Amino acid sequence: MTTADALEAKAHQLLGRLGPDKLAAVVRLLEVMIHDDEPITEEGVLRYREGKAWFAQHEGKGIPMDEVLAEFALKPEDFPLNR
Repeated sequence: MTTADALEAKAHQLLGRLGPDKLAAVVRLLEVMIHDDEPITEEGVLRYREGKAWFAQHEGKGIPMDEVLAEFALKPEDFPLNR
């Protein structure tokens, strides 16, 4: 049995143990992984260039999360994972 065959068998075994909601999430993930060859659109190229230019103007640094949250009157403590 090849490594690919063993992995496929393991994947089938694990998929059989998932409930409908989790199985749907896995299917969506697989669809995204398989369709990674979607064509690049002009809009996508434009957004990429705009983002690159923005970072160049800001010395390669993004906006601190605390500042982003403050714009929405939020704090890190407002999120369950940060409690």
